[in-house]
Amino acid sequence: MKIMISFAKDFVSYALKGGGKYYAWLLFLSFFILVGAYTSFRQFSEGLITIGATDQVSWELYISNFIFTAHIAAAAVLVVIPAYIYKRKDMKDLAVLGEIIALSFVTIGIIFVTYHVGRPDRMWHMFPGIGIFNLPNSMLAFDVVVLNVYLIVNAIAVFYLLFKKYIGQPMNKKFYTPLIYLAVGWGPLIHICTAFVLSSNPRVHSWASAVLPFAFLSMAGASGPALIIIIFLLIRKYTKLQIDDAVIDLFSQIIAWSLGILLLVLSAEYFTELYSSTEHAASLKLNMFGHHGLNTYVPWFWITMVLIIGSFVMLLIPKIRKSYNSFLPAVCAVVFLTVLLEKPVILVFPAFSPTPLGEYAIYYPTLIEYFNMLFVWALGFLGLTLLMKGAIGILTGEVRHSDAAAVKGGVK
Repeated sequence: MKIMISFAKDFVSYALKGGGKYYAWLLFLSFFILVGAYTSFRQFSEGLITIGATDQVSWELYISNFIFTAHIAAAAVLVVIPAYIYKRKDMKDLAVLGEIIALSFVTIGIIFVTYHVGRPDRMWHMFPGIGIFNLPNSMLAFDVVVLNVYLIVNAIAVFYLLFKKYIGQPMNKKFYTPLIYLAVGWGPLIHICTAFVLSSNPRVHSWASAVLPFAFLSMAGASGPALIIIIFLLIRKYTKLQIDDAVIDLFSQIIAWSLGILLLVLSAEYFTELYSSTEHAASLKLNMFGHHGLNTYVPWFWITMVLIIGSFVMLLIPKIRKSYNSFLPAVCAVVFLTVLLEKPVILVFPAFSPTPLGEYAIYYPTLIEYFNMLFVWALGFLGLTLLMKGAIGILTGEVRHSDAAAVKGGVK
C-alpha cells in the first residue's frame, strides 16, 4: 500500500511541475473550468430550458461533441496497433500515451452525455437493476456498455504499465497483452455502436444510411491522428521523450488516406441523396442551399467541405507532411477543428429539419450551453495534460520509486 501512495504522490508532483508556458496553459484551462462551473450550476438547477434545445431540434451541442470525442477515443488505438500488432519498437513506449488519449476522451464523452440528460443524478438510469437501463431495446444502452468497458480496459492498462515501470518490474505479458488486444478490438466498436445510435432513429432520414459507420471511422482516422501529431510534436519539443520522425510520418499518412476515404464516402452519400432527390434529401438540401431564407448552416457546410478537400490535397504533398514545425501542425489543427465543426453544423442540427410535421428549424446554442461545452473540454484537456505529463516522467525515468531495485522481486 505504501508503494501505491508513493506512486500517486510522485506522479502528481511531477505532473504539476513545469515552466511558464505549462502553467499558462493550466491557467487558461482553469478559466473555462471556473466559468463553466457557474454555468453548469445554472443548467443543473434550472434545467435544460437554459440551453438552446427545442422540440424540433432536441439534440444539442453536447451530443455532437460526444460523437466527436468517440472519434478521438477510437482513433487512439492507432498508436497501440503499430506497437503491439506490427511490433514497431519506436512506438512501444508511445502506446501508453495512446491509451491515455483514449481514456481521457471516453471520459469527456461520458461527461457530455451527462450534460445531455440534464443533471448528473439522472445517470442512475444507467445502472442495471436500479434505473431503467433499456437493454437490449435501446442502442444508447449498448453504447453506454461499450464506452464503459473501453474506459475500464484502458484505465487498467495505463495504470498497470506505468506502475510496473515506476517500480522497475517487468510486465506480466499474460495479463497485459490480452488487455491491449481487447482495447484494439474495442476501439472501433465504440464508434460503430455510436453510429448505430444515430442510424437507428427512424424519424431522422439523413442518419438512415448504411455508410454512416464508415464515415465515422474515416473521420476518426483523420481527426484522432491529427490531435496525436500535435501532442507528439509538443512532447518532443518540451520533454525528454524521444519521438522519431517516422512515427509522425505514419500518422500524417493515415490522416491523408482517411480524408480520401471520407471524401469518397461523402460523395457516395450526397450522390445517392441528390440524384433521386426524394424527401430524404430535404435535410441535405437545407444544409447545402438553405430553405426559404433559412441559410444559417449553408456557409458552414461549404467551409467544412473546402477545408476537408484542402487538407487532403495538402497532406498528399510530401514536403508539407514533413514540415514538422510549421505546415504539418497547422494542417492537423485544421483537420481536428473541421471534424469537430462538422458534427453540429452538418451531422446533427440540420438532420432534424424537416420534422415529421414538415417544420424547418435552426438551432441556436445559448451562452450557458457554449460555456458548459468549453467547461467539459477544459476539464478533459486538464486531465489529459496532467496524465500525459506524469506518464512522460515515468517513461523517461525521471519519476521512479526511490528504492526500485529493492522491490524488483515483488511489490512490498
